[in-house]
Amino acid sequence: MRLPALTDDLHQTPRHQRRQALLITALAMVGVYLLWNIRDLNFILYPLKLFVTYVHEAGHSLMALATGGEVIRFVVSPDGSGLAVTAGGSRALILPAGYLGAALFGSLLFFAVNRFPQYIHNIAIFLGGGMVVFTLLYARPDESGNLTAIVLGVGFGALLMFIGAKVHRLITMLLLNILAVSCALEAVLDLWSLMNNIGATRGSVHNDAAAFARDVTPLIPASLIALTWALVAVLMLATAVYYGVWQPLRREVDATYDSVLGR
Repeated sequence: MRLPALTDDLHQTPRHQRRQALLITALAMVGVYLLWNIRDLNFILYPLKLFVTYVHEAGHSLMALATGGEVIRFVVSPDGSGLAVTAGGSRALILPAGYLGAALFGSLLFFAVNRFPQYIHNIAIFLGGGMVVFTLLYARPDESGNLTAIVLGVGFGALLMFIGAKVHRLITMLLLNILAVSCALEAVLDLWSLMNNIGATRGSVHNDAAAFARDVTPLIPASLIALTWALVAVLMLATAVYYGVWQPLRREVDATYDSVLGR
């Protein structure tokens, strides 16, 4: 049984729903910041970081497919690292598609959740179903045999479908906003680590910024590439916030003001 205080939100005005969206957005951003900076909350942060890694590697994989290549496999390891193995396609687009793909995914999800709250349950179900299908097609065990990517993709996908079918709209909106903001800001949240470990590798695999500098723009430092990706990620999310929440709310406030003045 749903709580009485939450049962009448579908009858609220669009203006009130936009105010709710702003509040939920603020809560989501504060929540993400706290999760990433308070060690005692690591038990909550861990599955969220795995989800972001999943989206990151899915971004590489989807760009490979979009540019005519193929996905051999992608993996997520228990330590939160991931790897997408692709063949063909445009390496200049595949390499940044991890961070920038996560930023684009998060920004689009944020826009959809806050601009179209009446479809929030459908968004969650569609996202969960897509995650399950993508996982079954391309996720594989990592080099140690861990099934993290498969368990994560199917588990998160099933959970999102359950949330879309059973959980109240406002709670669903908060949860999806947390996922959206986390993905959209991944490049920023990882920027310090990326810039200070710019030469780090996983076996023969360089991190994305170092690999991009080596293979695509050898005259541009990897640290500058990482910074540029972070700025693009912030711009994407800022655009999503403006068009998804702030602009509609401002229009509704202006319309109410005009009606009061009889314009």
